[in-house]
Amino acid sequence: MNRPEINVTPLIDVLLVLLIIFMIVTPTRPSSLETRVPSEPAATRDVAPHPDTIVIRADRLGNLSVNNSGPIATIAEPDEMIDLIRSTFAARRENNAFRTDPSTGKTDIERTVFIKAPKGLDYGSVARVVDSVKLAGASPVSLQIDRLEQ
Repeated sequence: MNRPEINVTPLIDVLLVLLIIFMIVTPTRPSSLETRVPSEPAATRDVAPHPDTIVIRADRLGNLSVNNSGPIATIAEPDEMIDLIRSTFAARRENNAFRTDPSTGKTDIERTVFIKAPKGLDYGSVARVVDSVKLAGASPVSLQIDRLEQ
């Protein structure tokens, strides 16, 4: 006696169609860093920086300095810079140096960090600096581009 069998061909056809649909519809994860390149200001003017501003400056040799101090780290070895930023954030928390974000109403310490790099510095080096600064707890991280000839 022959046993009845289930025809699996239509099932396989449906599975292949679903597989193709998911391959087309599923977006690929972007492997890039989203940036908005600032435009050059219309008129240059001297503005005193805010005392809570942290500016990381990278030079063409890969040295990193914080707030115009001498080089304290390199792009390849940013550990001292990370420690300095973390200790700055810890000191702000201990001294109750809080600010209120006007868009969210949330109160927290100032964690904004600006990164200045010459235009000739490669993208990978700047991305490593951004990653290091984020690792230190900075948020947001902004890029500053100006006439750095170093």
